[in-house]
Amino acid sequence: MTSPVLIDQFNRRIDYVRLSVTDRCDLRCSYCMPEGFKGFEEPEHWLSFDEIERLIGAFARLGVSRIRLTGGEPLLRRDIAGLSRRITALPGITDLSMSTNATQLDKHAQALKDAGVTRLNVSLDSLQQARVEKISGRDVLAKVMHGLTVAQDVGFSPIKLNMVALAGTNDDEIDEMVAFCMERGFVLRLIEAMPMGDTGRNAEYMDLQPVKERLRTQFNLIETTMAGAGPARYLGSADGCFNVGFITPVSQHFCETCNRVRIAVDGTAYMCLGQEEKFEFRPLLRGGCSDAELEAAIIEAINLKPERHEFNEAPHKILRFMSMTGG
Repeated sequence: MTSPVLIDQFNRRIDYVRLSVTDRCDLRCSYCMPEGFKGFEEPEHWLSFDEIERLIGAFARLGVSRIRLTGGEPLLRRDIAGLSRRITALPGITDLSMSTNATQLDKHAQALKDAGVTRLNVSLDSLQQARVEKISGRDVLAKVMHGLTVAQDVGFSPIKLNMVALAGTNDDEIDEMVAFCMERGFVLRLIEAMPMGDTGRNAEYMDLQPVKERLRTQFNLIETTMAGAGPARYLGSADGCFNVGFITPVSQHFCETCNRVRIAVDGTAYMCLGQEEKFEFRPLLRGGCSDAELEAAIIEAINLKPERHEFNEAPHKILRFMSMTGG
């Protein structure tokens, strides 16, 4: 008997769900959430752990095997390790990862590791305290560095560092970040700012294609691949000790291989970062739907997934902020 698979109308297999467990964050990164933002989802609208377990279980029965916990900042959700244990126990789930800003990571790293979280992606846009404070609105570099140390000490490896490249803000630090990651054993991922909401459109967009070619030559890097379900294209050292990924939704989109959907904290599934197609699962979950009805709804939702985003053609199209979509 063959395993079930979710295939969208453009023949892409969907096996990856990015699940937001909160839209709250203790930072206010300039490209993600504005400083005075008040439009948070009411907690009573958040999916409960029982509802999350049921929804992810249904996705798993349809062939989804990889889950990433996102936010906001997922470590702000109470008992996130307990939720992680419930998800990793679901039949069919083979990989549970988390995106975090690491300000709370020192307190949670061991529990996350014990709960079955396999990989961590940590946001770190600068190695300079003043710049981190300018970008994130908070003086947190020391806390992030301590969280990274604790995470490595409890056995997370490799840890990926996500750096949003911002022209005129941190673009002169890319080589320093490469050297830091080489020294510490981190994987670096450089990310283009996406035009989502006013924050994203106001970000200092930087085309990463010239950066990729410069780093390829400067550090003698070659094309390589890395485990994971994400969209990064990687270069690596010949000895395999260092890898740098490039996430380029604007300069070189990856829509033809997109294998993921995002579920916001309120149970709304977004089919694409750059389009408005969505499906609301919370009414079904709270309305007493059967497992068969839930699985049919997931198939219906996947059929809404568009062929590609339109960040270049219609950069003002998406009004919601990244934090509202789910990482």
